[in-house]
Formats: sequence, structure tokens, C-alpha cells
Amino acid sequence: MSSSGTPGSAYYQSGRSQTGLLEKIELFLPGFRGYKEKELRRESDKLVRNQIYMKLSDSLSKTKDVYRSLVNQGVTETWDDTDRLSARLERVSQQVNHSEYGYAGFFDIVKVKEPQLDQMMDYDYKLLQMSDSVGQAIDSLKDSVDNERWNEARGKVLAATKQVDSLEEAYNGRKQVILGAQ
Repeated sequence: MSSSGTPGSAYYQSGRSQTGLLEKIELFLPGFRGYKEKELRRESDKLVRNQIYMKLSDSLSKTKDVYRSLVNQGVTETWDDTDRLSARLERVSQQVNHSEYGYAGFFDIVKVKEPQLDQMMDYDYKLLQMSDSVGQAIDSLKDSVDNERWNEARGKVLAATKQVDSLEEAYNGRKQVILGAQ
């Protein structure tokens, strides 16, 4: 097993440390260890992507609150952009939520080795960081709207939209990482 010590591998190591006694014994069985290690990595992938989804769902909820505030205050020059931001954020969060866990489809086609799985977990960790950036941009937008700084709001909507677009583009690049193209 490669233990690269990278941020994404921390999720794997956490999952590995929580294995039961029977699972620890099974890790020593010939042939079973590689299978179990891949399963742990798949579970780690699921946990990371679930965190991304939860963060995006929280951001989506805040974006919808911002949209309602803009409509209620009659700030027409910003609400269309906010509605589009909300739709993009919902699309990306659903894409993350409904994608296959554990790189399942890739294993059917390509024999994936542990270093590739570690690379994928690191990539997912970067996606998690990007989802934090989306959340920060949405929080900044919400702060502007909550404090009726309408002149700032449109620029913050556009900045948040760029963050969401970057996350979506990066998320769509996951398949290339597992295939070794990145």
C-alpha cells in the first residue's frame, strides 16, 4: 500500500484505522488485502464526495435565501444572475450527489492501481477545498444582501458563479484523473 501522506489520503487512513478486528485479520489474507484496501479507498471517496455535496447544499440554501431577499427588496438588476447561480449550484450539487461512488464504473474498464486511487483522493480533496471557496463566496454575497449593500451584490454573484463554474469544470475532470490523463 502506498501511504503518500497527502491530504486526500487522510480520509483513507481514517477509514483504515476504524476497521474492525475481523477486517484487520482479513487484511493479512493473500489477495484479500488489495481488495479490502480498494474498498476502503472507495468508502473514503464516498465520504469526501458526501462532504462536498453537504457543503454545496448549504451554499444552495443560502443562495435561495439571497434570491428571495433580492426579490422582496425589488433589486431587479441582481436577481436574475442570482437565480442562474442557484440553478448552476443545484446542477453541480446533484451531479456530485448522484455520481457513482468508489470510481465504480472505472474499475469495470480499467485496472486501477493504488497510486491512481491516491491521486484520485487527492483530487477529491482539492474539490472539497473548492467547495469551501464556493461557500465563502456565497457567504460574502449573503452578507452584502443582508446588509443591503446592493451595489456590491451583483459583483459578488458573478464571483460566486465563477467559483461554481470552476468547481463544475474540475469535477468533470475526475474521470480523466482516474484514467491517468491528468
